[in-house]
Amino acid sequence: MPTYHIEMMEGRTVEQKKKLVEEITRVSVQVLGGSPEAVDILITDIKRENWATGGKLWSERH
Repeated sequence: MPTYHIEMMEGRTVEQKKKLVEEITRVSVQVLGGSPEAVDILITDIKRENWATGGKLWSERH
């Protein structure tokens, strides 16, 4: 089964992350088969100062 690596800016609550991993797991099992216990999800929270788009750090955006 799959292993998902999710990188996102920090700031989401534990409840939001819980819902996200529940839904990713549910859809993975629905589409790919297998059991929920076979789906791994790794979440990495990135500080806004460590993420840039278009040559600008997100910590500098307004």
